[in-house]
Amino acid sequence: MGLFAFLLVPLASVWIAREQASQAPASAPGTPAAQQSFQTQQLPTPQLVAPQAAYVGPVIVLDPAHGGTDPGARGENGPIEKDVVLQFARAVRVGLVRQGYRVVLTRDDDSNPSYDDRAAVANSYHDAILIGLHVSSTGTVGTARAYFYQFASPFSPQSRSPVSDADQTTAAASEPGLPVSPSSLVPWNEAQRSYAAVSHRLADQLQTQVAQQFSGSPALSKGATIRGLRSVAAPAVAVEISSVAASDASSLTAMAAPLAASIVKGIQAFRPANSAGAK
Repeated sequence: MGLFAFLLVPLASVWIAREQASQAPASAPGTPAAQQSFQTQQLPTPQLVAPQAAYVGPVIVLDPAHGGTDPGARGENGPIEKDVVLQFARAVRVGLVRQGYRVVLTRDDDSNPSYDDRAAVANSYHDAILIGLHVSSTGTVGTARAYFYQFASPFSPQSRSPVSDADQTTAAASEPGLPVSPSSLVPWNEAQRSYAAVSHRLADQLQTQVAQQFSGSPALSKGATIRGLRSVAAPAVAVEISSVAASDASSLTAMAAPLAASIVKGIQAFRPANSAGAK
């Protein structure tokens, strides 16, 4: 073999080796052989999961009163309204979720949203029910009462003046009215007016249930100018437990379970979880 042929053999071997290397799949330096083999396999196509059915029914907005620097009513033996109502709200949420309702809290910590911010939570949903939770400073311990917003006077489009918080009334509820159309321009302080009748009916349903759970409670709900309800453009009521004057703080928090049960039953009677509705 000549010198020229002798030199061509190793050069051809080098060229073939480079061609083979260029056609082989690349792998990270130091990758084990088993992992290199796995990387060349085709992964199976993931199975798509069918989406769940859309939620149908009212959104329940629970509004635990006070919070932050506003403690609310304070008992001599330690109970503070803002803490007790937050426990109530969490207990009620659990009960409602178990029955298929979507539940939102206006606060789930020690914050203190403004009245307008709380109302805005309910008003942001197409179909909502707001329930404010309170503990009184006085009253017969172990009783409860539901309230609906009672406007002091007929609405005057010319004056558009807000109703005074100090103006309390127990006058009869107004005639049933239709919910406000989304296109209507309604003063913020008048948002609840068109829902006065339906809120009264909700309060009655809740009062029937709390009277069964809490012996000695009134038989009827009551109208009052509760600021937390006035700006809500949806059925809205407040439920108040008596009272922070309880001799034992634990006896007050023990009311959370029966309160939750009564609210769940009251809402079910008013609007089932799977019912469709709109403002």
